[in-house]
Amino acid sequence: MSLDRRQLITGLAGAGMTTFASETASAPRALIESLTEVQQNAGRIFLSRHSTVDVHSHPGRFFIRDVVNPSPRLKAYGPPFEKRVSAEMRAGRVSAALFSAVADMSILEFSPERGMFAFRPFAAGEAWADYRRQIATLKGMVESCMVERGESVRDVHDAHHRVRTAAIFAVEGGDFIEDQLDRIGIAYNDGVRSITLVHYHVNQIGDIQTAPAHHDRLTPIGRDIIREMNRIGIIVDLAHAPMSVVRGAADVSTRPMIMSHTNLSRRDFNHPRLVSPEKARLVTNAGGVVGSVPSGIGQSTFAEWIDSIVRMIDMLGVDHVAIGTDMDANFMPVFTSYLDWHMIPAALLARRLAEAEVEKVMGGNFLRVFAANAD
Repeated sequence: MSLDRRQLITGLAGAGMTTFASETASAPRALIESLTEVQQNAGRIFLSRHSTVDVHSHPGRFFIRDVVNPSPRLKAYGPPFEKRVSAEMRAGRVSAALFSAVADMSILEFSPERGMFAFRPFAAGEAWADYRRQIATLKGMVESCMVERGESVRDVHDAHHRVRTAAIFAVEGGDFIEDQLDRIGIAYNDGVRSITLVHYHVNQIGDIQTAPAHHDRLTPIGRDIIREMNRIGIIVDLAHAPMSVVRGAADVSTRPMIMSHTNLSRRDFNHPRLVSPEKARLVTNAGGVVGSVPSGIGQSTFAEWIDSIVRMIDMLGVDHVAIGTDMDANFMPVFTSYLDWHMIPAALLARRLAEAEVEKVMGGNFLRVFAANAD
């Protein structure tokens, strides 16, 4: 892509308490007015033609369904609303999304000073039990026909043609695996097709982006976990991983990996949840993809998020960029509803990307990685 299409971000990072999109949030008028009706219609037509994938999502906060004795933090989220969001995904023509369980959810807390952090270690058996609870919720969503099961590329295309949404099961955090490699096979049989190695708890695999180094490497069990994920056919997701883990994973993995939800740091702005181009290229140089996230970190409007996507395309190549919204658990999001899914391709087309380029970003690149991990 030519440099004249690059528009650098000028937004400031959000500060203060974590803010999530409201259960009843509607599209901000600035989002609606940012594109003409003709441009918006181009986005809708695009969705009718192409399978699209959100590579990281928590639709309707399904991960808090059936929590026993929820903490005040979880109570503050309110009740889950996955049924409504699943309907919005169908109406918005989202072909598929990675529905991400949260492995360390039960031990996380938030403070303005520290951000999100693990405030205690897991109790014996806790991580595995919570994995089972969240996977049961995902299976229930499929069984009740809220979503289709998304275990393969074919499932995604089938869902697209039926104007349905395929749920590709994922887990954010490999904590539940512990040192038992057989759980990777169990997860695969449960339908899991992607695991984010680390989240906000320093686990047996490695360190995290947002805390001081403890292991300062990908651990030996972490290397074994990646090898087994490669063998079984589960995608390695390096979101939240520091350079030590990303380098280690790049050395070990024989299949393309993803960073599902982040953005690139800039000379004038950095943040622990952003990644350098050098770090991102450890993933993309091996055929992987990086998902751009509409968080309030370094961007404060939908248009600035589009700037971030275009900049990522310019720096990493159009074959290595995807969309990872982190819906409905994102920090100060600038994109809050799947009913507006068409606005993303509409905006990219308006920035003079070719339809074939937009198709790659909106789903094609991820589906290539999905297929490569299934071979």
